[in-house]
Amino acid sequence: MRQGYGKRLLAVVLAGTLAATLAACNKKEEVKAEKTDIAVTFNQIKLGEHTDLKANLKFLTHKTDVVDTLFKDYVSEFQKMYPNINIEYEGITNYADDITTRLTTGDWGDICMIPTTVDKNELKNYFVNLGTMDELSKEYTMLSNYSYKDNVYGIPSMGNTQGIVYNKAVFEKAGVKEIPKTPEEFLSALQKIKDNTDAIPLYTNFAAGWTMTAWDAYIDACATGQADFAHEGRVKGKNPFADRGDQTGPYAVYNLLYEAVSKGLTEEDPTTTDWEGSKARLNKGEIACMALGSWSIVQMKDAAENGNDVAYMPFPITVNGKQYTSVSADYNYGINCNSSEDNQLAAMLYIKWLIDKSGFEMSQGGVPVKVNAEMPEFLKAFDKVGLLYDVPVPKGEETLGNDVNNESELGINVSGAMAKSVVEAAIEGQPSMKELADQWNEKWTAAQEKSGITH
Repeated sequence: MRQGYGKRLLAVVLAGTLAATLAACNKKEEVKAEKTDIAVTFNQIKLGEHTDLKANLKFLTHKTDVVDTLFKDYVSEFQKMYPNINIEYEGITNYADDITTRLTTGDWGDICMIPTTVDKNELKNYFVNLGTMDELSKEYTMLSNYSYKDNVYGIPSMGNTQGIVYNKAVFEKAGVKEIPKTPEEFLSALQKIKDNTDAIPLYTNFAAGWTMTAWDAYIDACATGQADFAHEGRVKGKNPFADRGDQTGPYAVYNLLYEAVSKGLTEEDPTTTDWEGSKARLNKGEIACMALGSWSIVQMKDAAENGNDVAYMPFPITVNGKQYTSVSADYNYGINCNSSEDNQLAAMLYIKWLIDKSGFEMSQGGVPVKVNAEMPEFLKAFDKVGLLYDVPVPKGEETLGNDVNNESELGINVSGAMAKSVVEAAIEGQPSMKELADQWNEKWTAAQEKSGITH
């Protein structure tokens, strides 16, 4: 879902082939200064207005599983209000890679889910400015991922909490009576599952590639209890991947994976994992758990007949006696800045309808993006867990995280490279987890220094 082969590719391709396309979008920004490409901002759009608008929209999506079902129903419902706006969905299986390439053409459609490969300072080259952070944040949360210089270019389709999707029946059969709260407890539970059941304790889904980025999502707020750790502690901090010695922090997350693999608590051959097949296998109890965001819950429940056995637990790290989970944006809706004004307006209306009326986030195990929205039922298991939302990056430092991540080539939240290297090292028995962390810190420090960060 979040696979990508590096943000640099986008910049390189664009630099050589897209001068005209970028100039067109940049010209709009220059003429209209800090305003949107069309006359209204996203927060000014009201459903029920512009009902005579005519448009034909193409919508590129990663959600290939519901293009011909749920999304068709959405279009039908939307057209009861806007009969002259037609929407054609195109599902893309290898989304993160393919959309990165498609963006370089400028002619990719009208709406897409913005890939993580787009740097913040490039957003205006592809997407409509939807309004200011100050105004939109009065109605919507989790806007910082695709905002730049107080302008917002993407609206989250939903939020994700971070944890472990698991089969309750397998854990109970293994004799695990309480949800693990530390890496040590979690590894102990996996061992009990291995000893007392036929289930694979922890399924990595290594072969899928993009699934490995889930581990990156735990290393900040979940592992530290600090809402601003991603920027202040990791991007700007000294040696953020070092072992803290207390089963917290980024090291503890990756070390949990290292230990699970080295102890034989994962699938026998990670190179042969099967993402689609794993959903039903977890549902049926052939797999005990997987490290995935809350978006995975519904897919696992619907995969076979044992949906009631599928549950979600916080990631097993405790900071000063309390567990935390981050609540962060899933894919964001973005509107093509090259589309006609009518199509841009129609796209805004449809996105507004999806967020306000469709119930998409609830149907997909997500968290609503509207301010003060009611939390979903599955989060009741998190009632004693601290929910930490993304914290906006200080002005003037919006691209710092991307710059350090790109320069280090660690691919955090982009490629899953770190988690992949953990699995490979644990299988081979070398390098050790400490040696991996030292290598990461060395690359990270060099990247920080090149970006002007000193300690």
